[in-house]
Amino acid sequence: MASHRLNFTKAALSKAPPAAKGSRDYYYDEREQGLVLAVSPGGSKSFYLYKRVEGRPERLLLGRFPDISIENARKLAQKAKGEIASGKNPQKERRAIRDEMTFGALFEEYLEKYSKVHKRSWKYDEREVTKFLSHWFKRKISKITKSDVERLHARVGKENGIYQANRLLERVRSIFNKAIDWGWDGTNPAAGIKKFKEQSRDRFLQPDELPRFFEALANEPNEAARDFFLISLLTGARKSNTLAMRWQDINFSTATWRIGQTKNGDAQIVHLPAQALEILKERKLASDSPWVFPGSGASGHLADPKKAWARILKEAGIADLRIHDLRRTLGSYQAATGANGYIIGKSLGHRSQQSTAIYARLNLDPVRDSVNKATEAMFAYATAAKEGQRIDE
Repeated sequence: MASHRLNFTKAALSKAPPAAKGSRDYYYDEREQGLVLAVSPGGSKSFYLYKRVEGRPERLLLGRFPDISIENARKLAQKAKGEIASGKNPQKERRAIRDEMTFGALFEEYLEKYSKVHKRSWKYDEREVTKFLSHWFKRKISKITKSDVERLHARVGKENGIYQANRLLERVRSIFNKAIDWGWDGTNPAAGIKKFKEQSRDRFLQPDELPRFFEALANEPNEAARDFFLISLLTGARKSNTLAMRWQDINFSTATWRIGQTKNGDAQIVHLPAQALEILKERKLASDSPWVFPGSGASGHLADPKKAWARILKEAGIADLRIHDLRRTLGSYQAATGANGYIIGKSLGHRSQQSTAIYARLNLDPVRDSVNKATEAMFAYATAAKEGQRIDE
């Protein structure tokens, strides 16, 4: 934990780095006594008023930076000081409310105030918490213990797998962290619980599987699903983005597809190789929908085509392959045809602190060349298999 004293300015607070893992950094305002900015290891920044009330030090949450400005934080701190001077204890009143909150009420507040506002995947929060934690909904949050969370984590790990258990643990930890940020004076019951050790998945379509995969695709009766899988493979785009692909985002002249918002929150320009363009042109001629892959559901576009995927894998005799592995397949064949990590990352829309600066300077030309080489290599295996030839790797 580090502490700093400075005159709060937007530039200075924006530059404050994330705290070290397991601690928080505190910045004290030189102008407004008691006004503090707390910075978490994740980089979130919150204004607090630290003041002794009724003989004990209290921490009163004022709001998040930059959601509220420095001047507004100072005004809120002054207002709270005035209430304390008149005999009120804002923190005590807030704590009494929080102590009576049930987990169900807390989750509803978490969903509305945080998840739906900041996470594109909020529906997964709603689905998974309702599925696994509905038996906690009527319990007071102060009654949920670390042992409860440990037992839950172990049970879900055994019955549903370690990845599901770890994601659920992350959600529980996040929900209780938000309760603390919002004024609950309790301890996060998920703190200190270790995740199950996960093994990074490295599955992708092998050269001997590609001919069987393409043949099974050609025989798939669901044309929308068939073309969706091919576009997923040829572009390496995320499943959610490909399902929601729109004609207005495709530029046939430049052979590009603009994704307005990816998982990272950024826009992405995706190169469309010749095979992908051919598929899209054929679909466009027969389409009267704004969606490339229209569906009958509420979204208007194709939903997760699990049945079609299962049919293709069964016919191809391929096991343990997920739709997301198509994305990894493109990256793997890019690497096999000589692309470096930065170009692969750019084409797949990856983002990291180390590569962001390089991505910003990288134009689409080397990405285009790399994707073209990778797709040509994949189709070459299928062609060679039909002709009974062997490709030297």
